[in-house]
Amino acid sequence: MREETIQEAVARALDHAGVRWCHVPNGEHRDMRTARRLKRNGVKAGVPDVLIFESPPNMPMAVGAALELKTERGRASRVQQDWLEALRVNLWEVAVVYGVDEAAAKLREWGYVE
Repeated sequence: MREETIQEAVARALDHAGVRWCHVPNGEHRDMRTARRLKRNGVKAGVPDVLIFESPPNMPMAVGAALELKTERGRASRVQQDWLEALRVNLWEVAVVYGVDEAAAKLREWGYVE
């Protein structure tokens, strides 16, 4: 399964639930000119794939949630782990999830979807 397939499933679930969120498309290949322009504009490496800007209903002390999506064979890079830790210490719920089922389970655990 491709990461894009996982992302599409997460997008459908969060949109259906009416959650305020966004996807950060950092992983796409771009030409060097576009990459330099985006970097000048503030694009940061390692930002999680999914940022949810509402407190998780089941974790009311958290201010938001972040998901790093991976295929079954993927692994979070050091810079991705650093982002997740920075968000966690700032009261965000964070997780690295592998596949659609794990992503759906985490969204249910947090209370965003049923």
